[in-house]
Amino acid sequence: MYIPPHYNNQNIEEIKDFLRNNSFGILINIVDDKPWGTHIPLELETDENGNDILVGHIAKANPQWKNFTAKTEVLCIFNGPHAYISSSWYKEEEVPTWNYIAVHVYGNLKVLTEEETMQSMHRLVDKYEKVSKNPISLKNLSPKTLRQVKGVVGFKVQVSDIQATYKLSQTQANDHHKIISELEEIPDPGSQDIAQHMKGKAT
Repeated sequence: MYIPPHYNNQNIEEIKDFLRNNSFGILINIVDDKPWGTHIPLELETDENGNDILVGHIAKANPQWKNFTAKTEVLCIFNGPHAYISSSWYKEEEVPTWNYIAVHVYGNLKVLTEEETMQSMHRLVDKYEKVSKNPISLKNLSPKTLRQVKGVVGFKVQVSDIQATYKLSQTQANDHHKIISELEEIPDPGSQDIAQHMKGKAT
């Protein structure tokens, strides 16, 4: 994606932390000569060789998987918080804009075996059930219920490139405190989150 130099985040550990906390993404490849996207959890993991991978699964009814090949590069998009920035918050006249965080991950995809897919589902459920009042485990589900795994295709994406845009008013350093203050008065989660990220970036 196009990233102006001011907004290019190359702090890989910060980006990985973002991916772990914003794992619901969009998997994109080409199906019948058109871009095809599916909204799914894409979990950042490490393979047996210590390489970064994304792990996920989609329904077999989804024709996207029929175009999964080891030679085809896929794109995974992850969106973070975003907020409208009014130029009335600036000391000098300027146009309004939008602050946001977005990460694009590229890589080659490999289809998992049924056993590998089931293992990935156990990890996925265990991760998100931690905050549940009454956490479940796939280990306790009946074989009949678990047979649903036969209706999905698991995969891993060998990460080849990560691009991250953190647009947080870096070019308006003199107005940071005012922008943060205004954002904190807006009740929507996006504005609140962007304010917090700007605090972390403020010098």
